[in-house]
Amino acid sequence: MGIYTIRLPDVGEGIAEAELVEWHVKVGDVVNEDDVVAAVMTDKAAVEVPSSVSGTVTWLGGEVGDMIAIGEKLIQLEVAGEGNDQVMESATPTSASTEVSSSDGADHKVALQASVQVQAEEVPSRTKDIPDEARVTDAKKGASKRPPASAKATANKPLAAPSVRARAKEEGIDLRSVLGTGPAGRISHHDLTNYIDEGGASPVSVGAHVKNTSVKEVKVIGMRRKIAEKMSLSKSRIPHITIVEEIDMTELEELRAALNKKHAGSRPKLTILPFLMRAIVEAVRDQPELNARFDDEAGVVHQYGAVNIGIATQTDNGLNVTVVQHAEAANLWKNAERVSDLADAARAGTIRLEDLTGGTITITSLGAMGAIATTPIINHPEVAIVGVNKMQIRPMWDGQQFQPCKMMNISCSFDHRVVDGWDAAVFVQKLKTLLESPAMLFVES
Repeated sequence: MGIYTIRLPDVGEGIAEAELVEWHVKVGDVVNEDDVVAAVMTDKAAVEVPSSVSGTVTWLGGEVGDMIAIGEKLIQLEVAGEGNDQVMESATPTSASTEVSSSDGADHKVALQASVQVQAEEVPSRTKDIPDEARVTDAKKGASKRPPASAKATANKPLAAPSVRARAKEEGIDLRSVLGTGPAGRISHHDLTNYIDEGGASPVSVGAHVKNTSVKEVKVIGMRRKIAEKMSLSKSRIPHITIVEEIDMTELEELRAALNKKHAGSRPKLTILPFLMRAIVEAVRDQPELNARFDDEAGVVHQYGAVNIGIATQTDNGLNVTVVQHAEAANLWKNAERVSDLADAARAGTIRLEDLTGGTITITSLGAMGAIATTPIINHPEVAIVGVNKMQIRPMWDGQQFQPCKMMNISCSFDHRVVDGWDAAVFVQKLKTLLESPAMLFVES
């Protein structure tokens, strides 16, 4: 038997490291060649890492949220034959527990980890100056004498952190009656809260409110961290100016309904987005400075002939901005098809890197959940973004009487370093004119 090490592969041009966002395996699992073992996140997208061999997992090279350099050790497997690597040179308490688990079984591993945790939390003065190797050895000895872990702690002193013990004492709860769901039956604040919610605590009067002292710690990783970094960059470097304008969508909505009815089943269903995309194409024809990207470090604005429209798409993992390339060269139905296909790929996690890059201007929409107005944040390094708000019927004065009209506000933000307020207003009014008179969208310039 030998050790086979899989290193983080090159996941994209110019990328030096990636964030570990998910393990698909754990120590002790048997994997086959081509099985996915982990997922990492680059600046652009999530990438799955497959195993190049079959074997048993003996070591994992990090925790979710860690940054791992390209070429760094990601995972080790025990394989038939010599493998391609030597056993890890040094052992941390975690790797030591892994070695024990592979020889003594899963119960031994759990007990060892719990023993090390208890020593570290409850008697730090005794372990402070003891070398790591000695602590691991002592832990092994202690673990070998422990009874097997069970779902419910039965020892005289259930496993729990000091803060959990203090809370239980305050609530008058005997921890021996609480079901612990952590390693070796370790009791967490969440377990304590569940016990209280299920009526295990002292009875309270009918209608009384029960204190909820739980704190849920959610690590910002993966797509959410990328979104946070992107938004921070955009907001810190771009001075935004936002213009909100109301649009009478009555005529466009009638046209959209008629086209969908006429081509039902033979062409993609039209939403508002393809019409707005066509309006943007027409508007930037006269104002190319808005279909641009600003390299603020070099002090250069790049104006593009291609209108590559980013569409902000909500997924289970957060917000993706998919890019419809060359919207200026496609009709309504083709753009509708592209938007739908990209959204499906983003939500399924199969989106390609090239479909997330190269945008020159972005549309963001909350659909029916939208408000009267929003203040969209520009997708750096672009210089403009068009926000779509919800549509609703409102009474509008036509000069003689009030008429029910389908009204929708658009909120457009601009990079005020390179776009003046006047030019921004001209762009917004151009969109208003085109959307309120949709026949103009089909008139050749």
